[in-house]
Amino acid sequence: MRVVELIEKQRFSVIGKSGEGLSSESSNWILPLWQEANNNFFEISDLAKLDVDGNIVGIWGAMSDVSGNFERWRDGGKYLAGCEVTDDAIPPDGWTKWTLPAFKYVVTKCTQESYQDTLKNMLSDYLPINNYQIVGAIQEFYNPKDSGGELYLYVPIEKI
Repeated sequence: MRVVELIEKQRFSVIGKSGEGLSSESSNWILPLWQEANNNFFEISDLAKLDVDGNIVGIWGAMSDVSGNFERWRDGGKYLAGCEVTDDAIPPDGWTKWTLPAFKYVVTKCTQESYQDTLKNMLSDYLPINNYQIVGAIQEFYNPKDSGGELYLYVPIEKI
């Protein structure tokens, strides 16, 4: 496993398609959220946060516990498939906005194929070896500039 870096990310907002379900069945209910978000992205494209070059800052698979406190999933969880937006953006009908709290994250890159192994290695090896504790829900970041299907797991280790 390759840890990319430690990142402090201030609170940020995401507008997307949300769902809730059992952790054990997440592969069944998360994919349709992405399909709906991607198929209707034009409805929120003008709200997307852009970098200085006019590119979308980020696509997020944001996660929270079922109570919405951005704690780790237990038997179930919530997921938001969406795009980073400015904090004052107002979601259109049928879309949901979350504002995620500030955290320091350990960030590692993976693919859909290596996701489970990467996550397992992070939780069982990297975090304990480095005396880190997971303090919230893990977030998935998709960099729009990546074309190979890679994603980054943002594992929160400290509230800031």
